[in-house]
Amino acid sequence: MGIIGRITSDLRLMLQRPPRQQFAAICHRRRKKSGELEVLLITSRETGRWVIPKGWHMPGKQPHAIAEREAFEEAGIRGKATVEPIGYYSYFKKLKNGLKVPTRAQVHALEVKSIAKDFPEKGMRRFEWMTCEEAASRVAEPELRTLFLDFAKTVANSVQNSQKAGKAA
Repeated sequence: MGIIGRITSDLRLMLQRPPRQQFAAICHRRRKKSGELEVLLITSRETGRWVIPKGWHMPGKQPHAIAEREAFEEAGIRGKATVEPIGYYSYFKKLKNGLKVPTRAQVHALEVKSIAKDFPEKGMRRFEWMTCEEAASRVAEPELRTLFLDFAKTVANSVQNSQKAGKAA
């Protein structure tokens, strides 16, 4: 099969299949001194792009538990993810055979409780804590950018609401 035939075949496969599903975590914490919200970005193993921890379905595991497990395996993060997703984003996942398949990531907010010194993918990725705005500027996926910016607003609004409730009490 020639190159045109392979491209046509690959396109047909991509367009016929529903997107594959992954489960992801926006890992977040507060800076100790300033209380400023920080989120974690990690690099992908293959391309070095900035991403968030994510993984495929695991039989018997709930989506938020998958997000928690992936955060630990990829970045050593231990914490609690929200049961309900905070959003979704789509991208093309490059498989080992070179084929790019449409993938939809269901994203859960994960509050960081601790960071392990040793974890399965230690040394395979870089990671960095930053503001939501900085994270939004570094990721390639437009929907993930929006999730980071919306997450910053949601957290800011919840802090304001809890401060108002404290004053009213």
